This record gives sequence, structure tokens and C-alpha cells, in this order.
Amino acid sequence: MKIEKYYVETSKGKLQYNISGKGKPNVVLINGGSGPIEGWMKILPEISQFSSVFSYNRFGVTGSDKPIENQDGMTIVNTLHETLKILGFEPPYLFVGHSLGGLYANLYARLYPNEVAGIVFLESSHPKDIKLEEFEGKAVKTINKMLKMLDSLSSHKQFDEVNFVKRTVSQIHQIDAFPEIPVFVVTGGKKNRMMPEEVRIKRQDNQLELLTLSKNSKHIVADKSGHFPQLSEPRVVIDTIKNCANEINELAHNK
Repeated sequence: MKIEKYYVETSKGKLQYNISGKGKPNVVLINGGSGPIEGWMKILPEISQFSSVFSYNRFGVTGSDKPIENQDGMTIVNTLHETLKILGFEPPYLFVGHSLGGLYANLYARLYPNEVAGIVFLESSHPKDIKLEEFEGKAVKTINKMLKMLDSLSSHKQFDEVNFVKRTVSQIHQIDAFPEIPVFVVTGGKKNRMMPEEVRIKRQDNQLELLTLSKNSKHIVADKSGHFPQLSEPRVVIDTIKNCANEINELAHNK
């Protein structure tokens, strides 16, 4: 599938984006570290059948402008907020955050709680992941290196988001409140040869802790997937997004 890309001019530069489909809630797809729009190609067509869907390339990814400042979580979230407003893509949103994108969805919900109706954390990074370095062996020396191997297609430039993960985590910790919204956590069940097994298990435990963000939370295991269920088991991801969307619509109807 070819995903058509358009450009939007923000206060920080041009971003590539796509908006597909029609329906509520409006879905916002947030890539992992330096991931392109094409990472959603196996799920975008079907999601677009029941919701309007926004996806984009962050600064420094493919055709979007290069970043002009540090790409920490606060900067990324505020740029996303500005972009959605410029495009008239209105809240409330269902966020789907993959890997590092889960940190940004987490932070966005704290900064703009009235704009987020639900979140699907997809093999998402957890703030506690930065503490995993104490368990790492020779294969992975720091958690940032682990995240780069899993997510990043970047050239490790000065402003790149993978250099500011700890700052992003600190920004999340500075805002205690998280909205009471549907939360779905999708975890890959397959062993990952790029990650020490002890680290993988503790990272899975951290993902389970994401369930405590809301009283209305569910855990889904993608048994045949590692870090990219949207590519290896798109049906699991599509069904999870659809279930979250249905819950959001039902809650809105009952208000």
C-alpha cells in the first residue's frame, strides 16, 4: 500500500502527514523512534474504515524538515498538538503509541487530558525502562542503545529524540495526573534476539504497569510478535484499536 503524504507548515518547520478515513474517534498514530509513516501500512487501510486517522513523520524522518531544537518529549508533544490544531483534526483522540511513541502518548495525555479519549500502548516504552541498564549484559550497554537498535533509523544527530529519552521520562514524572480513559496495552510475546532475556522480561513487567494508569485497562499479548506487532500481527493491533474506539464511542454515548 502506498501512503499519500502531504505537508503542513508548523512554527518549527514542515512535517509530512497523512489523514485517511472518516469516523469517530479521531485516531492519532505515533511512531516509535524515527519510524516512518510506512510502519503503519498494514493497519492503516482497515482502521480508516471506521475512524479518521492521522499519521506523520516527525522532524528528521524522511521528507519532514530536520529538527532545529532538542527533540525531547515536551517539544514533540507540543509540535504534535500544534499540527493537529492547524489541520483541524479535532479532539478527543484515540492515541496509538508504538515504542518511544508510547512515552509521547503518555505525556500528551497528562498535558492535554481533555483531548485524549483513549490510548493503545503498542509494545510501548515505559518510564521505568531507563532503569534496565543495571540488568544489561555485554550485548546492550545502555537502555538508550537498546531503544536505538529497536527503533531508530536516525544518524544520531545532535537534536535526535533518542538522545533525550531521560528528559522525556523526567517530563512525564513532573505531571502526576493521568486521565481516567480506556487504556489497552499490546505486548509482543516472542523472544527478541536483540535484547537480553532478563531485560525483555522486566520490560514486559513495565508494560503491565501501564495498566495501572487507568481503572479501565486491558492487556493483549501478540504471541507471534516481537517489537513490531503492527507488522507481524496486524490483525491483533487492528482489533485492539477497534475495541478501544468502540469503548470510547460507548462512553461518549452514555454521557
